[in-house]
Amino acid sequence: MAETWVGATAKEIARGVRRGDTSATQVITDHLEYINELDSKIGAFRIVRAGEAAAEAEKVDDEEDLGNLPLAGVPIAVKENTPVAGLPTWNGSAAAQAGVSEVDHELVRRLRGAGAIVLGTTRMPELGIWGTTDDADVITRNPWSLNHSPGGSSGGAAAAVASGLVPIAHANDGLGSVRIPAACCGLIGLKPGRGVLPVQLGDEGSWFGLVEHGILATTVADAALGFAVLSGRTPAPLTQPDRLRVAISLKSPVEGVRPDEGNRTAVFSASKLLVECGHDVVTADPEYPRAIGFKGLATWFAAVYRVALEQGLDVQKLQRRTRRHIKLGEWAWRRGYVQEADREAFRQLSLDFFSGNNFDLMITPALARSPLEAKHWSRRSWLANMVANIRYAPYAGPWNITGFPALTVPVGTRSDGLPAAVQLVGPPGSELQLLAVAGQLELTAPWRRHAPGYPVR
Repeated sequence: MAETWVGATAKEIARGVRRGDTSATQVITDHLEYINELDSKIGAFRIVRAGEAAAEAEKVDDEEDLGNLPLAGVPIAVKENTPVAGLPTWNGSAAAQAGVSEVDHELVRRLRGAGAIVLGTTRMPELGIWGTTDDADVITRNPWSLNHSPGGSSGGAAAAVASGLVPIAHANDGLGSVRIPAACCGLIGLKPGRGVLPVQLGDEGSWFGLVEHGILATTVADAALGFAVLSGRTPAPLTQPDRLRVAISLKSPVEGVRPDEGNRTAVFSASKLLVECGHDVVTADPEYPRAIGFKGLATWFAAVYRVALEQGLDVQKLQRRTRRHIKLGEWAWRRGYVQEADREAFRQLSLDFFSGNNFDLMITPALARSPLEAKHWSRRSWLANMVANIRYAPYAGPWNITGFPALTVPVGTRSDGLPAAVQLVGPPGSELQLLAVAGQLELTAPWRRHAPGYPVR
């Protein structure tokens, strides 16, 4: 028996519980103690369900047949904008908080049905707008460097997984909110394609179809297991991919923004590894029309405006940067700059890029720069936040507009000691192929599963 189950993978924990090597109660006790010791430094959790989680672990232990529970006893965290029965849905700030939910989101229900235990909800920026995570009281910090942000908007989830507070975490992604934190924290971060997972529980938070739920994990096997449960599939080993044709692109979707040396090196390293794995690698850039950049921003602004309007939020109580975002969103919405036809045209252009060149997937940088400094970004101006976010994380957003699956995978460490990563993008339906290729990268060049020095017990 392990001295502690903190730091074990989700697959290891579930196997241990099913075999009787440990109990769900012991696993949850280990993780709750660790959270109590460490999270005051990291700031990953908004709410910890200590008593409820312990009671739910006992129920898992009382199950007569654990063989049908692929996540038996696995601790998991849920992003705080996703309903968990009995908890308020915070949405990143007290001003944006919804009431206590009476029911679980469908994805939370699926996780529980697989035997997972929800330890609590993880922090995010207000309304999930930004690529950093903080509020008036707490700055969520990157376990790799407490002076840096874990990214956003699923920053709390990524910080929790990278420090070992939980082995896997639920997250969601409107313009990169799974993949950006994964890159900042050295994790696997999967955003499935549009329509693969149920988005929301009857509310309007899908951002005109940009938002998808996903998973954060330290291994490809755990990410594949989490994805299978979330998508209602029977977990199965990933199939070794055939010889693939892979596009390599450093081109930024944002004019004037270029990847730094660390992110360029990550792409080149991943490309060499894929050649070693027998794939064909070709340099080719997708088209990012200037108009889609403007209309993508307009959609982002208007999405937040519509959420605030339809949820009846008191805008004057929101952060200054959020109020500015909403004002611009109202302007964009009223002038008709948000059109499904524009998003569909870019989706078709991207489909033609893959099919016309016979590309099975594409590799891009995950970030353009290092993670941003950990500080109270919520107190800074809208413009300061916009400039910082666009300069460091421009690569993720286009693939929400197209609805294509995309995945962040670690590729070693940068010269500044922070994790390096790349983004894999594929056409619709390629989630398992992206995971399989990520598995080849993991096997060829294994990465550090947790931030240096973690878990600390």
